[in-house]
Amino acid sequence: MWTRELLGHSNLFAQRCGPAVSAHGSNTGEWCDAMRNLLPFDSMVTHCADPVDGLELLLMRERMRNWRFYDSLRTDADAPARRPHVLTYMPVPNSDGTDLAAAIATIQAIGDGDAFADAIDDAFPGARITVEGDDYGVVTMHERSLLRPFAAKELSDGTLRYLLLVTALLSPRPPEIMILNEPEASLHPSLLDALARLLIAASRRSQIVLVSHSDRLIAGLRAAPMLHEIALIKAMGETSIEDHDPPRWNWPKR
Repeated sequence: MWTRELLGHSNLFAQRCGPAVSAHGSNTGEWCDAMRNLLPFDSMVTHCADPVDGLELLLMRERMRNWRFYDSLRTDADAPARRPHVLTYMPVPNSDGTDLAAAIATIQAIGDGDAFADAIDDAFPGARITVEGDDYGVVTMHERSLLRPFAAKELSDGTLRYLLLVTALLSPRPPEIMILNEPEASLHPSLLDALARLLIAASRRSQIVLVSHSDRLIAGLRAAPMLHEIALIKAMGETSIEDHDPPRWNWPKR
């Protein structure tokens, strides 16, 4: 592990060679053996972070713990988000939507409840979301055109996925980096403009890395002031970056 773009002797602070890990001592300024028997399936980031002899590893570990990946949001018939769950303080939604009811209740109680309501109304004009229940919460959607509210188990895959995305993007504890993989999956095309506006607003609190195949969503995101767009092309079985110089990474041999 090293700092800055290119690896060099001056900016390397930890390296692993098989079971052995060497780290740059924070106090002594010298290299030391952090571990000699690290198992192949273990990581030096979790096992060798130390406030004395592995401070950089420790700081990097804590930064990585604040990254969030939302690439497995479940909306199938047996998805956890469709079932009642214990209402508890949940400022960081799980990546599979297990705690959707608790996460929405937390946003409405201590987060930006107005922004959450606006995001729902932007996608579904006149609709609102409530969490019914005391100990166990059920996500319920109210729409003016419907005679009764719909529980989470009755929502379409696209509607439920949009609720999961809104809840993740409006977390009361925003992450340093959030990674979203194809958030447009299962969404009706009419929801993509609202999702783009929500992503732009959320990008003011977190750095968002997004992978998408939707031209409409990408077009909506181009209104973001700090957008950095990378287009990938595939030719002759090889994927490359369109009209872009490749990163000058100097990866060490393993």
